[in-house]
Amino acid sequence: MAICSPCFRKLLVVLSLSSVLSGCATVDNRNDPLESMNRAVFSFNEKLDEVVVEPVAKGYQRFIPSPVRMIVGNFFSNLDDVVIAANSLLQLKFMDAMASTTRVLINTTFGMLGAVDLASDITQVSDIDINKRNEDFGQTLGFYGVGSGPYLVLPILGPSTLRDAVGIGVDSTFIHPLRAIYTNFDLLTVRFPVTTLEFIDKREQLIGLDKTLEEASLDKYEFVRDAYLQRRESLIQNNGTSLDNEAVDFDDEEIDIDD
Repeated sequence: MAICSPCFRKLLVVLSLSSVLSGCATVDNRNDPLESMNRAVFSFNEKLDEVVVEPVAKGYQRFIPSPVRMIVGNFFSNLDDVVIAANSLLQLKFMDAMASTTRVLINTTFGMLGAVDLASDITQVSDIDINKRNEDFGQTLGFYGVGSGPYLVLPILGPSTLRDAVGIGVDSTFIHPLRAIYTNFDLLTVRFPVTTLEFIDKREQLIGLDKTLEEASLDKYEFVRDAYLQRRESLIQNNGTSLDNEAVDFDDEEIDIDD
């Protein structure tokens, strides 16, 4: 199972939940003019995951204590909130930008650089809505009317579109706090280990959902493609609804997701 972005875990949850429905609406093939190339990259990603990524992620899950893995996940999630806040601001969603900025401030200071997700705990015990949002530059482009372009399967990163691929590049190069590591530190001693740890952390969160995906459709590529495109359209239309309580539409049915 290839990984595309911090919010891909939610996409997989949607995929697994949608398997109980009658089926996922088929996306017009005009959205996938590069299907032959995409299927080849998809197969490569699946094989790489089977041989390398998934075994490493399972080893990480088995040998690293759960509290340590939670700290790692919270740390990277806190950095992602910086990206979310910036894109909320670019989309003129000032309340969402303030909520995400508040999350960063709380978790960075009182949460020991993001090791503890205090912001989510505060939301659960109060009426203050600082739930984690979901915004990226791909959604920002969509907010301003930029079309998705053709569907793309990126090596290692997984499902995307031309617009979202540009968004990933902008977020990682100009917005994400780790860009300082990418530009100011040595590749082998700092950049590669940090990037690898983030990748493994996100893949570890997907363990257990793979079997559902395998059983959801006879054509896994088509199933993932259709769900991804619907998911991205839903995020843009719903203005980056809070991740903690999202409504996703499949075949005119709504699924509420609560962590």
